[in-house]
Amino acid sequence: MLERLNQTLEHIERRLDREIHVAELARIAATSEYHLRRMFSALAGMPLSEYIRRRRLTVAGAEVLAGREPLLDIAVRYGYGSGEAFARAFRAMHGVGPGEARRTGAALVSQPRLTFRLTVEGSSSMRYRVVDRPDFTVVGLKARVPLVHAGPNQAIIDFVRGIDPQTLRSLEELADQEPEGIVAVCDDLDPSRAEGTELDYYHGVITSAAAPEGTTALPVPAGAWAVFTTSGPAPRAIQELWRDVFTEWFPSTPYRSRPGPEILRTRLSADGTEADAELWLPVEREQGGTGHRADGA
Repeated sequence: MLERLNQTLEHIERRLDREIHVAELARIAATSEYHLRRMFSALAGMPLSEYIRRRRLTVAGAEVLAGREPLLDIAVRYGYGSGEAFARAFRAMHGVGPGEARRTGAALVSQPRLTFRLTVEGSSSMRYRVVDRPDFTVVGLKARVPLVHAGPNQAIIDFVRGIDPQTLRSLEELADQEPEGIVAVCDDLDPSRAEGTELDYYHGVITSAAAPEGTTALPVPAGAWAVFTTSGPAPRAIQELWRDVFTEWFPSTPYRSRPGPEILRTRLSADGTEADAELWLPVEREQGGTGHRADGA
């Protein structure tokens, strides 16, 4: 998988001055557009579209400083429809406009070319299983919240604190399917997975019962799910599990992510500092993938 991802990076470099289609990048990576965006964001720490934009502005910056062509020609070559649009993007990245940069020879920001490598430390194993599930329903309370990659998500904390404890007890009595009990469900995430983009957050249960008044139901189609478990400091252990799934597990297995909600069941220690967690992610087999054991061995 990483070799194919590096081939997509080479393709991007060859086409910085031309249109780049995510569908073509996904074809080179031999995966889906959805999974490519997820994998790239997890490995690079930025959305695919942001990396392409920054690489273009890095190369364009060198051409601006070289001074051999009109600024508008450079702007058009790298996909900007006007000098004004190019100047805004250039200033947002480099902190100075292209005209001023050319006049003064200002130092510019550079986005280095990326290369993905997998480092296997062998110090720990990832516990997981892959299960096929019929369609099911999430029932609970819903809020629109920002995505936070590291540290507590205050919007979710405030939302959950505002839920009446009796409402949670009533919901928990409806839970009759895995994962059991109260779960946190994230859905409708932005494809870029950029920090601060919004998602639908559900605090509820997996149930066959009808949604009580005042709650929201989220129907989930049948499909395969990868289920990961972890224990450790909260919330760090959970966020590191999420990271490791995309930087270590997906590149080494014949599975890829597919659209769908992401489900987390968490049990906190009495003081709230430690957590046992189970993460459910919707997956599908890569075309042509080879078989493997689905027990983490």
